Amino acid sequence: MDVHTPAVVTHAVEDEVFVVRVSGSLDHDSAPLLEEACALAKDSGAPRTVLDLSLTDFADSTVLHVLLTAQRAHDRQERELILAGPFHDIIRRLFDVTGTDAYFRLADNVPSALEG
Repeated sequence: MDVHTPAVVTHAVEDEVFVVRVSGSLDHDSAPLLEEACALAKDSGAPRTVLDLSLTDFADSTVLHVLLTAQRAHDRQERELILAGPFHDIIRRLFDVTGTDAYFRLADNVPSALEG
């Protein structure tokens, strides 16, 4: 049986980039934490948002919906949204199986995402 760790979502502005860091397991119950951070990113006015998913060990379709909504909001504002890894196999599979990996800009790690 898989044991999921509680989700923790934090955010900060680093060199004019809004950075959201997610650790643990994101699901229907914890997705609102990510949704709130994405709304803050959208309202921040920062030209780029980096979502650090390197410590995220689980995400479900609810979370994917939040990410897709955030991507559309950034696109409307002509701002960048970059999802940064390295990605856990479960996260990578979520993008691959749903065909959304091409919809997002994915970076191998946070430093490369911060560089743009």
